[in-house]
Amino acid sequence: MIALEEWRKAARDFYCAGNRIAYWAPDRPDAQKPWLLLIHGFPTSSWDWSALWLELEKHFNLAALDMLGFGLSDKPANIRYSILDQADLQEALLEHLGVSEAHLLVHDYGNTVGQELLARQNDRSLSFALKSLVFLNGGLFPEQHRARPIQKLGLSPLGPFIGMVMTRDKLRNNFDEIFGAETKASDEEIDGHWALINENKGRRVFHKLLQYIPERQVMRSRWVGALKEATIPLRLIDGGADPVSGKHLYDYYREQIPNADAVLLEDIGHYPQTEAPDRVLSAFFDFHRKLRTVSP
Repeated sequence: MIALEEWRKAARDFYCAGNRIAYWAPDRPDAQKPWLLLIHGFPTSSWDWSALWLELEKHFNLAALDMLGFGLSDKPANIRYSILDQADLQEALLEHLGVSEAHLLVHDYGNTVGQELLARQNDRSLSFALKSLVFLNGGLFPEQHRARPIQKLGLSPLGPFIGMVMTRDKLRNNFDEIFGAETKASDEEIDGHWALINENKGRRVFHKLLQYIPERQVMRSRWVGALKEATIPLRLIDGGADPVSGKHLYDYYREQIPNADAVLLEDIGHYPQTEAPDRVLSAFFDFHRKLRTVSP
């Protein structure tokens, strides 16, 4: 992964609805390269993509932001966090960059944001042309999402206290449970994630970010329907050892989605992009070679 301080220095800002949003994109985009928008998961940030970044940018103009409440972006305590608003942010970023079409690579919470963008593409309300979409582990189907104890507690009346009692060691323990047996996060990664969670008093909104779980239930018809009605190429790259959205999600995806394109990384957990970046890149570039987005 790119060292956190180097990643932090490369961040740029724009404002959306009065909130400062941190983002990463090239200063001088290559007109010969397509755009790839990367959308991170919960509870981390776009730093998750840094293990793939240098290889991906050889073929794409990359854009990523820290969503509201995450990473280096603002984390207001007086709002209700919604996937719909996070999707608006993605559109606002591409508008800010002057991008009219893009491919997507998404993970976890970002999967749901990606599903909302796909639904907007399907109903012709999206402000840019979505060309393809690759999902990593995440709750594509709410009935298949196996929430962790800390997530369930965060949605309970005790939710506001979760951030207060959360520690770096508890984050380590929770990550160890969802990573592959041989691909645990390094101490440097845990330290970086913990620093970014704490940025801008982030722990005070930790429980508010979890509203995406019940929101998935309410919006199931739209977001699952978006997958089934998609007219663009989709691929799932899934870490099978993930207790949250592992092989059970992979199997269900193949059952539910017509002509499903899915790749299983059996021994990898919930964060394939950091646990097995080379394997994720191989599966991602294989998908894009079939689309002729990248050279053979």
